Amino acid sequence: MTQKILKVGLVQQACSSDRAVSVAASEAGVRAAAAQGAQLVMLQELHTSLYFCQHESTDLFDLAETIPGPSTTWLGALAKELGIVLVGSLFERRAPGLYHNTAVVLERDGTLAGKYRKMHIPDDPGYYEKFYFTPGDLGFEPIQTSVGKLGLLVCWDQWYPEAARLMALAGADLLLYPTAIGSNPADPVEERERQRDAWVTIQRAHAIANGLPVIVANRIGFEPDPTGQTAGAKFWGTSFVAGPQGEFLARAGTEDAEVLVVDIDLARSESVRRWWPFLRDRRVDAYGDLVRRYRD
Repeated sequence: MTQKILKVGLVQQACSSDRAVSVAASEAGVRAAAAQGAQLVMLQELHTSLYFCQHESTDLFDLAETIPGPSTTWLGALAKELGIVLVGSLFERRAPGLYHNTAVVLERDGTLAGKYRKMHIPDDPGYYEKFYFTPGDLGFEPIQTSVGKLGLLVCWDQWYPEAARLMALAGADLLLYPTAIGSNPADPVEERERQRDAWVTIQRAHAIANGLPVIVANRIGFEPDPTGQTAGAKFWGTSFVAGPQGEFLARAGTEDAEVLVVDIDLARSESVRRWWPFLRDRRVDAYGDLVRRYRD
């Protein structure tokens, strides 16, 4: 089968309370990826600020922005200049009192190809996202671009096989996960390692179950809890690209800012799905209870 190579880049970075510093780090990473030939580049979740959901404060809604707005203008200009498809992330202000965690895709010509509003919203100590984000209402719809159909999901979505499957069933060529996840530094080292390993494993499993490449960009660094009530968050990096059998194509470390650029053969998904025809053998007639919360 003829190869169909797509060169993909991702940016793993630390973030700052100073938007200009975070934006500069993101842009430097994008430029570095493009200089290595990347045609598609993805940034991590909420890359223009610290991860502000460690506590609840109405003042932090001031970080939100409209679409179109500052981030889409900047990302669009960058995509056009470099001739790449660029995936970014922002805190979307949709209307007064209505906000989303939204990923955006900018085409090679700088236009907005589409957006995805995060569907699964966590609410845990240090991750108080339900206070800030309304669940997405755009569904699990791949975004058509000049480099393929992007099955774009965000962070907490990565734990849900249903989300990956629905993107695959809608014809996604790739699954992409911008994310901001780490550990509580107060937890035992063994527990932190188990959590990180589980996070990697489930996303590799999405690749395997759907016969699709998976691209994951996560932040690095320690960010303290401004309230002092918790030990803060130690983001674990570990950004990676996996092929359609879950094989690692590229992996970043846990501590440093990195730019990964890797060739993905999109035609390989066809071969893998012929060998492992999971979509063919799905018992769609027997899955009705999946729409129930629990089978009491």
